[in-house]
Amino acid sequence: MEKKTQQINVELPQEVADGHYANLALIAHSPSEFILDFARMLPGLPKAKVCARMVMTPANAKSLLKTLQTNIQRYEETHGEIRMPGGGASEVGFHFPDTKN
Repeated sequence: MEKKTQQINVELPQEVADGHYANLALIAHSPSEFILDFARMLPGLPKAKVCARMVMTPANAKSLLKTLQTNIQRYEETHGEIRMPGGGASEVGFHFPDTKN
């Protein structure tokens, strides 16, 4: 069987094109969806402001993970290893929550 590739026309409205800067991600999930809140934490302020929320199915979340892994690998092949401050995730930013009970 020949696998056909589907072409998708993606529209990027001007009000979305500038994007949002985020240095903090909060992720929650239920059996039917993943919720990704992207926020901005400013130095000296105890409060972070959510600038974008994405809601997706578990299958789409897993697809996003695989796509990010592939793109990070390609980036590092071209530009070198991405170094993490302190050797790992920081206290504020993108990290895995403690899932142990």
